[in-house]
Amino acid sequence: MKETVVIDLFPLGRRIVVERGSALVDVLAGYGVEFPCGGSDLCGGCRVRVLEGTLPARIEDRFVFSEEEVERGWRLACRMLVDSPVRLEVGQWTAPILSDAAPLPGGGRAGLGVAVDLGTTTIAAQMLDLASGEVLAVSAALNPQCARGADVMSRVQFALSDSALTPMVRRAIGGMIAEMADKRAAEVRDVLLVGNTVMHHLFSGIDVEPLSHAPFRPVDDGEQRFCPADLDWPLPASCGVRFLRCLGGFVGSDILAGLTAAGLASGDRLRVLLDLGTNGEIIMGNRERMICCSTAAGPAFEAGSISMGMRAAGGAVAHVFLEEGRLRCQVIGGGPARGICGSGLVDAVAAGLDSGAILHGGGLAGGAREFPLCGPVVVTQPDIRELQLAKSAVASGMRLLLKSWGASRDDIDTVHLAGAFGNYIRYESALRIGLLEVAPCKIVPAGNAALRGAKMILLSPSALPSVPVEHVPLAFDPGFQQEFIESLNFPRFASSS
Repeated sequence: MKETVVIDLFPLGRRIVVERGSALVDVLAGYGVEFPCGGSDLCGGCRVRVLEGTLPARIEDRFVFSEEEVERGWRLACRMLVDSPVRLEVGQWTAPILSDAAPLPGGGRAGLGVAVDLGTTTIAAQMLDLASGEVLAVSAALNPQCARGADVMSRVQFALSDSALTPMVRRAIGGMIAEMADKRAAEVRDVLLVGNTVMHHLFSGIDVEPLSHAPFRPVDDGEQRFCPADLDWPLPASCGVRFLRCLGGFVGSDILAGLTAAGLASGDRLRVLLDLGTNGEIIMGNRERMICCSTAAGPAFEAGSISMGMRAAGGAVAHVFLEEGRLRCQVIGGGPARGICGSGLVDAVAAGLDSGAILHGGGLAGGAREFPLCGPVVVTQPDIRELQLAKSAVASGMRLLLKSWGASRDDIDTVHLAGAFGNYIRYESALRIGLLEVAPCKIVPAGNAALRGAKMILLSPSALPSVPVEHVPLAFDPGFQQEFIESLNFPRFASSS
């Protein structure tokens, strides 16, 4: 019998029994610990603190942490093997995963259906009664692939030499479905998955090599169909499993489902769906025409590349306000600040611009190297540059789509902001840094539009809009570089839009 050791996770309150010598990267990925660089000890994003027990420091820890931090127990989880019982502090678990509770009309079919939004970071799934449309069960989890990189390109690079990401995510989703269905698994008739193009390929076992380099054309971005036996899922053989088709390039089926949920194709007015993540995806149109693009925003909006970045969890600075010349920070959970999430970063830079601490070109005033927020949390000069690159990618993508349409920003009726970042960001701050360039009254949060759209399509396949969608490859647009450069600077003054 193999020897085991116990890992206690604080503040989650979970106790895990693992084989002695297990790698923490494999153990902790399913419990919310992120590995932004895929375990290459390059970023320090997987930091954990030893509260009890022993994890000897390695040379990589001393490259990332100060001697004081190492003495206090901070370690890189991606480099650790567990040989004795330990109690670890990781404060990344409390981030909410967006679901969708809005009721939908039933499709009149007997049996159960499952809709799955397979995100780069999180997975959200719901089981429905196909006849009534009632949501019977909900499941949410972190994507276990996070252990191999926080963003899609890290996953692609890993997948070029290792096929582990496909069975990894199939097992995770299969387990979620089995837990939701419980004793009613035999009644599941249909499973519909949506996700970005990389998630589509990795789940389906499609070669991602063409997505690793220009011109980034998928080898097969169409709808993929499976039998439960193909996936080793405990569902009846008659159950159909589908991964909805992508729209082109890095614009995935999550956006196709999102435009369905937002009703972009239901009227004559020009409307936009914007999903802000490591891969910013934009689609705009009406009942006559749709155009879309993707922008390589990078992980700044999710704070993945930020020096003190973390997900929207306990201890994260989520909002920053400038009140009477002083900064006020709102920390998730109300305790001491430990890091900053994406919405907090946007707020912080907006406040820095208004206070004069951050200049129009993105530099820190007076040659400062940091912008202090609260407690130990600071925004560094490289952090600001990362945000500039991300917001410029999105803003230039929006401008070029408008040019392709032959419209101006004044012609936009509504901008639907999808995903967790879009749900929590303060529009005033997004306008202040130049991320969004429309009047605040035109911006509405779309929540988890991908999951809602997937449920609509699951219940009624005719819900899919028939309007053709044109994919605009920005990388080959002769005007993209110029637009990108022109979008880099922050607006000199707060927008009056």
